[in-house]
Amino acid sequence: MEPNSMNNDTICAISTPAGVGGIAVARVSGPDAFRIVDSLWHGKSLSNAASHTAHLGTIDDTRGNMLDQAVTTVFKAPNSFTGENVVEISVHGSRWIQRELIATLCKAGCRLAEPGEYTRRAFASGRLDLAEAEGVADMIAANSRAAHRAASNQLRGHYSRYLAKMRQQLVDLASLIELELDFGEEEVEFASRQQLNDIATSLHKSLTRLRDSYASGAAIKQGIPVAIIGPTNAGKSSLLNALTHDDRAIVSDIHGTTRDVVDDLIEIGDYQFRFQDTAGLRETHDTIEQIGIERSINAARKARILIYMVDSSSPDKAIENIDQTLSLNPEAHIIIALNKADIVTPQLTAQLTDNIERQYPEAIVLTISTKQQQSIDQLSDTLTRLIDSESQDNDLIVTNARHAQALDQAAQAIERVKAGLRDNISGDFIAHDIRETIHPLATITGQITTDDLLATIFTRFCIGK
Repeated sequence: MEPNSMNNDTICAISTPAGVGGIAVARVSGPDAFRIVDSLWHGKSLSNAASHTAHLGTIDDTRGNMLDQAVTTVFKAPNSFTGENVVEISVHGSRWIQRELIATLCKAGCRLAEPGEYTRRAFASGRLDLAEAEGVADMIAANSRAAHRAASNQLRGHYSRYLAKMRQQLVDLASLIELELDFGEEEVEFASRQQLNDIATSLHKSLTRLRDSYASGAAIKQGIPVAIIGPTNAGKSSLLNALTHDDRAIVSDIHGTTRDVVDDLIEIGDYQFRFQDTAGLRETHDTIEQIGIERSINAARKARILIYMVDSSSPDKAIENIDQTLSLNPEAHIIIALNKADIVTPQLTAQLTDNIERQYPEAIVLTISTKQQQSIDQLSDTLTRLIDSESQDNDLIVTNARHAQALDQAAQAIERVKAGLRDNISGDFIAHDIRETIHPLATITGQITTDDLLATIFTRFCIGK
């Protein structure tokens, strides 16, 4: 489909999830939406109905027979999601009714919508900017309160307004530089280089903070990776089972039982965590077990949080690999879980806790018993608190890789602006770097875009969205 024909025809698709449900909703959008649906509809004329009203009637099938009793909801342009005339038809959720309804609409003059076409039309009509449009997909895919909150901020324009504010500051900075160039030979100072540098420094801080939030944002969106790691028989699989309240992983006294990474998504508080039960760390000549250990090391390197399991009943052996393990991922939050507290005296547990806290002051040390379910809730609270601490001063979190890349380009460009102001180079070069900062921000919200970029973004959407 040619880009310039995007809004010239009328499209239809089922907008509710695939499968059988109580109802299914077909969305019809375009200039002929009312005429086409009216030709199949027995009830109040939709062309003459007020916007944002619902009507009960029946709708015909491809043979002209009654297909189903239905409710139609009317949205008149420009006050609809797409900015066009829209009719939403609610029918019973039978797969056959859904197929027949779409076939009937296409026979009457509609075209089946392409993936993401409704949201793309909303962007084209100015109802949403590009970042807000991408927020639609993130809202649909959100699997936790935190992911929903991030998508909601993006969809409601909080993120776009923040970018617009930065963009305006950049435009103002560019204007001051241009004035400096225009009146350079006259004794007029609109702003000192120090004042300009202060503005650039503030912008650089905002851009880098937003860019750096992507690590947390991507984890929140996809499930925060947590690697449960440690020596064999420390209770790693038992911890996963305790967290999931299910026998998700095989538990055995035999060393080396877990030979691969066992992955499970668990919702705790506002977040979804992706727990990975890993093979125990030890010297082995077993080729298969060694592959599992290598995968454990890889999981530790990618984790946002490391839970290092210690067998409190044999602490000397258990803690010998902590240094090596923690060095795999210096950026991760560290929790050292002293397991099997139910078979160790409180005095020995307290001594072990004190020793580990002195050796690893950056780690959080918890005493647990996976067998007795002791302190598992405390561990869960600790996990959510660690992620809360990453975003407590940052309401806006970047969850989109495209946005993170654009913000990185902008941050590099504003860094060159700072260097130019510091080194007192010509304003022509500084003005160029300011434009290089503005451009990637404009691509995020769609003020600057290409057909290829739009196609890449919207084809990732489902049909009907």
